[in-house]
Amino acid sequence: MPSMRQSYTVTVPEDPPAAAFPFLKPDLRRKSSTMSGSVLVSTFVGLLINQAKNSKHAQGLVGLRNLGNTCFMNSILQCLSNTHDLRDYCLQNSHRRDLNNNSRANTALMEEFAKLTQTLWTSSSSEAISPSEFKTQIQKYAPRFVGYNQQDAQEFLRFLLDGLHNDVNRVTVRPRVQAEDLDHLTDEEKGKRMWKKYLEREDSKVVDLFVGQLKSSLTCSECGYCSTVFDPFWDLSLPIAKKNTGEVSLMDCIRLFTKEDVLDGDEKPTCYRCKARRKCTKKFTIQKFPKILVLHLKRFSEARVRTSKLSTFVNFPMKDLDLREFASDSSTNAVYNLYAVSNHSGTTMGGHYTAYCRNSTLGEWYTFNDSRVTPMSSSQVRSSDAYVLFYELSTSSRV
Repeated sequence: MPSMRQSYTVTVPEDPPAAAFPFLKPDLRRKSSTMSGSVLVSTFVGLLINQAKNSKHAQGLVGLRNLGNTCFMNSILQCLSNTHDLRDYCLQNSHRRDLNNNSRANTALMEEFAKLTQTLWTSSSSEAISPSEFKTQIQKYAPRFVGYNQQDAQEFLRFLLDGLHNDVNRVTVRPRVQAEDLDHLTDEEKGKRMWKKYLEREDSKVVDLFVGQLKSSLTCSECGYCSTVFDPFWDLSLPIAKKNTGEVSLMDCIRLFTKEDVLDGDEKPTCYRCKARRKCTKKFTIQKFPKILVLHLKRFSEARVRTSKLSTFVNFPMKDLDLREFASDSSTNAVYNLYAVSNHSGTTMGGHYTAYCRNSTLGEWYTFNDSRVTPMSSSQVRSSDAYVLFYELSTSSRV
């Protein structure tokens, strides 16, 4: 996680609203509009840190009430609240600009998410907040979340990010999808072209942060022809490698996800060059790394009715997760730092979700257990309950 000494981009209107910065005194709010960008940034961050240290509760350390089996929702909301680029997007009201440019009639999901995030980070009270208005909007967008049944946190995250993206998509009229032969291009050129085509339809702050690009290579064992496909991804669902020790590393899981598979028998695809079904090998690499990398550990069986859960301890790094070996281009620099974890404890019959998040103001880790927020040691973050990992691309890896 970047240190607080690094720069923040803060957009402040001519007369900053008190709601946006409640801890600024009125005279300082008036003066802030005349400050230079760098001075304003350091003042904003400095005051946020000072207030956090001097108050009984720090900004962002507010719990969310459980409305009835909504711990899965609360866990993900706290992880996203601690995604500081997304948090600042809401705190600075930058989302309103994108909402205003959007011709869609209903953008209530983003509005409620931003309102909830602002409340978490500007509340003068440590009392837990009810996310009931937000829940009303997410269940309108995704009716599967109507009611109070326990849900899967990773599935909820996917629906939520998709809904937020749709609300602030900068593309108001999506162009018609047209087939295009790109096989004459190099893989690098093809990847860039496919990414450009994606952005022509899907372009938002949410995409800026969370979406990467996966490269799938299919090689014919008969003629050696290699065809490539490039697809966007919002997260990576990793199978959990099995070892006799009962403990595996996160790198083991990523290697299992990207390992070369042989497609034979009924799985044989049609070779583009041979024009016939051939035995092929398939391999994944990462063509474009996202700023926020979400890694989902596949602890549950894929059957419609879950019957088992893997409680394998996955040892994941807190800092300097180096993913260069999985990059399509070996010269790519891709180092990540952990800042949040969504945990699932219990079994498939009865479980509970919590979140571990690193507060970007204080640089310390906290446990978010619905209404309760408590400090924790960084040594406690790794556990066999870890389910969804949130990593941020280190500033040295960003282009």
